[in-house]
Amino acid sequence: MNVVFRPAAQARPRLVATLVPQGAFPAQADAVVRDGAAAARFTGKTGQVFEAFAQGADGLQRLAFAGIGDVGAADRRSALERAGAALTAKYLTSGETALGIDFTGSGLSADEAVAVLFGALLRGWRLDVYRTKLTDEQKPSLAEIVVIGAPDGTESAWQAEAALAEGVAFTRELVTEPANVIYPESFVARAQERLAGLGVEIRVLDKAEMTALGMGALLGVAQGSVREPRILAMRWKGKAGTKPTAFVGKGVTFDTGGISIKPAAGMEDMKWDMGGAAAVAGTMLALAKRKAEADVIGVCGLVENMPDGNAQRPGDVVTSMSGQTIEVINTDAEGRLVLCDALTWVQKEYSPATIVDLATLTGAMIISLGHEHAGLFANDDLLASQLDAAGKASGDKLWRFPIGPAYDKLIDSPIADMKNVGPRYGGSITAAQFIQRFVDKGVAWAHLDIAGTVWADKPGATWDKGATGFGVRLLDRYVRDVLEA
Repeated sequence: MNVVFRPAAQARPRLVATLVPQGAFPAQADAVVRDGAAAARFTGKTGQVFEAFAQGADGLQRLAFAGIGDVGAADRRSALERAGAALTAKYLTSGETALGIDFTGSGLSADEAVAVLFGALLRGWRLDVYRTKLTDEQKPSLAEIVVIGAPDGTESAWQAEAALAEGVAFTRELVTEPANVIYPESFVARAQERLAGLGVEIRVLDKAEMTALGMGALLGVAQGSVREPRILAMRWKGKAGTKPTAFVGKGVTFDTGGISIKPAAGMEDMKWDMGGAAAVAGTMLALAKRKAEADVIGVCGLVENMPDGNAQRPGDVVTSMSGQTIEVINTDAEGRLVLCDALTWVQKEYSPATIVDLATLTGAMIISLGHEHAGLFANDDLLASQLDAAGKASGDKLWRFPIGPAYDKLIDSPIADMKNVGPRYGGSITAAQFIQRFVDKGVAWAHLDIAGTVWADKPGATWDKGATGFGVRLLDRYVRDVLEA
């Protein structure tokens, strides 16, 4: 779906939407339309949409009115995004090919208008390539959002948000694709294709290179699959003279659990166990597209966790790239084994000042926070507060959890330096403690457990059922507010 800007004097689409604050239906609207809105109990609450028809000079006009809520609300940007998303949700398969959004007299600023457009664009994303029997009524028809009477500065401000929306869409695409389509090698190929020509430095490590580097933890996860693992590193160097920031993503393109196999029911969902890596790839696309003034490295540890005759066993001991040894108690606690070698490698290769890792790491996180927040763990209070602020500003919300020596003791092993799981209780915390053991002294580090937020079983604010794109907006906001400040 495209967003195009047109002067108010140019021809309008048949379908045009007006934004309505709560309790302030346009006085200039026809009396029948106003009465109809009242009869339908349309009050302008956020996300409400009312539709009417009128006879215009050029024929039938389709009029939409979208509620944007209380103009003084604290969650103003979120409300505006939801208003735009509600319009797209209603008209995506309506038969209309263009939706005009008329900002004339709305009183919105350029940034507020951009929020409406951003929500409208995000809500239109779908992956239908495998759906061969959709009826015409089921197929998306809406191809264009026409911006009418935009506030001054909207078009220029939209460029950065359009890049961000593209990054979110790419993440959703990677997460949604089935595991027979997206696996380590094809993940790399798709990222290379999308980033081509944008100035992103790309490095790829294959199995032989990882073996030579001693990545025994990551390779141990991969050894049960015919799909070879990969490390994908993407650097956007939009600023010189500073130490880089690293975003590191868990990319388990399918997770059976390995020998510690998961129950069959719901295992199909494990195609999205690479949501952390997908968020990193989408973020790098967004940063490059908008030419962010920051030095950022995105690293994806890509493996498939399968239970063949060569798979690692519970009780095996592996040696990580750092030299630390790990007793593998549960092969389904594989993400941390992937991340630890990816973390060691990015520190040795690039010496980042800050690392943020993202992973669909633990089911315990979903038990703790449901699907509303991702878990935040950090060794640095300033970094934690910066990420929390970025989460609130972007809508990718975080909630901080504790870490500390008492939890760290729970992953000590009697035969190795550590074991990959602790006891049942505090599972998300002990997972974070495991990862922290691979962070060098003096490096500010945060771990985001996004297990409950990358996939939705019902439509949300700016997404339909399925992949949410969680993490891209968060990381982009962090870059804007901290690295580009």
